[in-house]
Amino acid sequence: MTSAVPGIEPLLEVRGLVKHYAVPRRWLQPARPPVRAVDGVSFTLGRGETLALVGESGCGKTTVAKSVLRLVEPSAGSVRFEGEELIGLDARRMRERRRDLQIIFQDPYASLNPRLAAAEIVGEPLRNFAFAGASTAKTRRERAAWLFAKVGLRPEALDRYPHEFSGGQRQRLGIARALALQPKLIVCDEPVSALDVSVQAQVINLLTDLQAEFGIAYLFVAHDLAVVRHISHRVAVMYLGHIVEIADRDTLFSAPRHPYTEMLLAAAPRPDPRRRPQRLLLAGDPPSPARPPGGCRFHTRCPLAQAICREQQPELGERGAPPAGEHRVACHFR
Repeated sequence: MTSAVPGIEPLLEVRGLVKHYAVPRRWLQPARPPVRAVDGVSFTLGRGETLALVGESGCGKTTVAKSVLRLVEPSAGSVRFEGEELIGLDARRMRERRRDLQIIFQDPYASLNPRLAAAEIVGEPLRNFAFAGASTAKTRRERAAWLFAKVGLRPEALDRYPHEFSGGQRQRLGIARALALQPKLIVCDEPVSALDVSVQAQVINLLTDLQAEFGIAYLFVAHDLAVVRHISHRVAVMYLGHIVEIADRDTLFSAPRHPYTEMLLAAAPRPDPRRRPQRLLLAGDPPSPARPPGGCRFHTRCPLAQAICREQQPELGERGAPPAGEHRVACHFR
């Protein structure tokens, strides 16, 4: 798999990432199979790039994001950040690496300490990591005020508590905290799904502006395809723990190849009420990740499925014209 920018080493390389969750055994019952939340995911992310992970709820998007940061420990695979392997890294070195790896959570209220004022919330990582130039309470407050200005919050809000902010303001506060240590990669775990539509646009535009100013890379987890189309450079489509298609944004939205991607795009609402495209409906429910089907995991719902789909799992192979690796699809017939 190549970098998003040919000839440049990617910031993040994920190879064969696996995360299985053991299911507790009940009394007098046989052992149950593990939940295969993520089952062999690979991708790269370049500096200053946004890669979106999309798919139905339960497909493994958030588990991938948290495994990359080692907020949950992967069962297997490789995660290399700036060429350094993170899996198995000792606690001391991993703590040092966390300065460059931050996260914006889905629920802005639940992710903020209700007992700390906004200035303390933003200043906490500066104190914990002994950030240069912010060694005193005064300098931490000054940097918090600077970060507030960057995310569109007023300096007089520094002494407010999370419950005194609106939902959009709380998410801006979470973004300011994530920016505090000048990270190189920020995981955005559905950062606008809990916000009103008008506020969503403001936060997405803010993230885009911050990326342009600071060169941050985003791993953006989302299910809203309109948001993904606005912010992403490349898109990876996940289904039942696997990436089934990955391509640059324009290619994926204009010429999707995998049947699952086509159905996701067809299900998205259109802004023009006069346009009534033919709906491609997904049949049935996704299989259980504890007992995934053999072969292609999408074959139980796919209109193109044939015997080979039930027997052999398709590889995520290259499609289209060079440069190689820009469009990859896991389908026997596409």
